[in-house]
Amino acid sequence: MLSDHTECRFCNKYPGEVFSAASPAHIAEIANVKQCMIYKKGQVIFQEGAHPYGIYCINTGKVKLSHSGDEGREQIIRLVKPGDLIGYKALISNEPYTATATVLEDSAVCFIPRDVFLQILQKDNALSLKMMQILTSELRRAELKITHLAQKPVRERLAETLLTLKETYGVEDDGQTINVTLSREEIANLVGTATESAIRLLSEFRKEKVIDLPGKKIRILQLQKLINMANLQD
Repeated sequence: MLSDHTECRFCNKYPGEVFSAASPAHIAEIANVKQCMIYKKGQVIFQEGAHPYGIYCINTGKVKLSHSGDEGREQIIRLVKPGDLIGYKALISNEPYTATATVLEDSAVCFIPRDVFLQILQKDNALSLKMMQILTSELRRAELKITHLAQKPVRERLAETLLTLKETYGVEDDGQTINVTLSREEIANLVGTATESAIRLLSEFRKEKVIDLPGKKIRILQLQKLINMANLQD
């Protein structure tokens, strides 16, 4: 992992990015102590069960947070994009990480030491409110996922997962191909089903001409139909 400070800028780089809520003085304080590291695809940023020494902000790239379930099977909890923070729940609660952060593609990730972040969080009311909003939003997403796992058919969950991937990472230049590469096993983990079921349903979606599957990529051909298949309700 190589240090690269030129890749890390906090000042309003991303819409809604957490540090855009902090005061300029506190942003400068963070910039003085942060470290930006380059992680290669497949590298681990932090491991489930380890003790947190700071928080991480994704500058470029993509990261997955996963939990080791029964018999060591991976369960993807969250997909992370540039501008997102990771590791903050363990840091704030002063408990070990409950998930492992693994890089999906080469990424620049900024590390902010624990003491500095907590001190600024105590001093900066706007930043504290932003963190509460982030925590509340994540809790709501977790509650919805639990409900959907219990009540929605796998077919609907797969459609919803593809829409979530599109919303999280956007599309490539063709306007249709989701801008992330995941294995079929990773997609199954996101959906909450067996890999074989995910593969079969993806094939069905392709036969229905809702999506195409060029290599490991997923191209959405009929967005409105996919939305209807997901049976999304407010």
